[in-house]
Amino acid sequence: QVQLVESGGGLVQAGGSLRLSCAASGRTFSTPGMGWFRQAPGKERESVATISWNGGSTYYADSAKGRFTISRDNAENTVWLQLNSLKPEDTAVYYCAAASVPWATMDHARYTYWGQGTQVTVSS
Repeated sequence: QVQLVESGGGLVQAGGSLRLSCAASGRTFSTPGMGWFRQAPGKERESVATISWNGGSTYYADSAKGRFTISRDNAENTVWLQLNSLKPEDTAVYYCAAASVPWATMDHARYTYWGQGTQVTVSS
């Protein structure tokens, strides 16, 4: 069992930055792949970034490449998503999730545990 709590969201102007954190509890945190997803009003949830159990592999959605960075520290049971050069279209609720597999995956179906989400709002 893994519990996930996101934080770090907020209101920022276009071009600004935010750092989202995902604090995990549960003795299996060091093993699962982790991912960040987002859902904007009226849209489906989409994958943003994912990282393997040891941080050795990462994948990003095209919309996130070059602007967002996912990282993790298993000793701190934390995953981060650094958001830079934010755009109004990045506005969404951002969710952290733990996969049932140790590798990085953008496949929603592979994710078993989800946090409650943190709101990111980017003003133009």
